[in-house]
Amino acid sequence: MEVSEAIKDRYSVRGYTNQKIEKEKLDAILDAGRLAPTGVNFQAFKIFVIDTKNNKDALSKIYPQDWFIQAPIVLAVVVDKSKSWTRPWDGKNIADIDGTIVMDHMILKATDLGLGTCYIAAFKKNEAIDFLGLGENEEPLLFTPLGYPNASRADRPRKSLEELVVYK
Repeated sequence: MEVSEAIKDRYSVRGYTNQKIEKEKLDAILDAGRLAPTGVNFQAFKIFVIDTKNNKDALSKIYPQDWFIQAPIVLAVVVDKSKSWTRPWDGKNIADIDGTIVMDHMILKATDLGLGTCYIAAFKKNEAIDFLGLGENEEPLLFTPLGYPNASRADRPRKSLEELVVYK
């Protein structure tokens, strides 16, 4: 699949089969995250691969939607703001940007491989920190279920380029 096809084909999947994900596919998805660009290449992130079958109760506390735990795996991207690059002129820490790029790379690769995902940012942060056993400087940033889709695409309207792009 071409990158442009993956961009167009990706959608927020809210229903999954329990079909196991092949190790080769999971490894390719994780490698896409590993290869994501980060500020000054600091790579101040971790990717957690969570088996939903063994962690249903904890995951349900983090994000209480039934479809979240239908997929066989949930991925979490965790960032460490103390190790990520900060712009010296204004103090902007880019850990959130780096972590989002990591998740986006994995989600597009998953789409390329026929797997479904859904960005989850509206989770219970303290539950996630406790479950993942994070350190003081580590912060959970994004989650996604990862599995074979069992839900129809619900197309969402998109603004036109004219509404979003400014030329100067």
